[in-house]
Amino acid sequence: MSIIERSFTYALTLAGAGALSLAMIGGASAYDGTNCRAPGNCWEAKPGYPEQVAGSKYDPKHDPKELNKQSESIKAMEARNAQRVANFEKTGKWVYDVSKIPSSN
Repeated sequence: MSIIERSFTYALTLAGAGALSLAMIGGASAYDGTNCRAPGNCWEAKPGYPEQVAGSKYDPKHDPKELNKQSESIKAMEARNAQRVANFEKTGKWVYDVSKIPSSN
């Protein structure tokens, strides 16, 4: 490698390092608009967002029927599992399909 090639490589390396250091300094000094209550706790609501969500335009107003769907399906699942277990304890045979379990009436 000749002296010219070496000096050109050295100049490119220095220019790259300088550009990288400028980018890091510029990124670190940017103002992000937050006021941190504690280090790492910098969440803030956007301007105009209310202190209390209930009753505001941001309140999702969930329907109680929609909220109860999951608990109802879990109760139904537990009832089916109880039928399966009772049938297994009685017959010693596992039947997954609850409609195929003979009723004990």
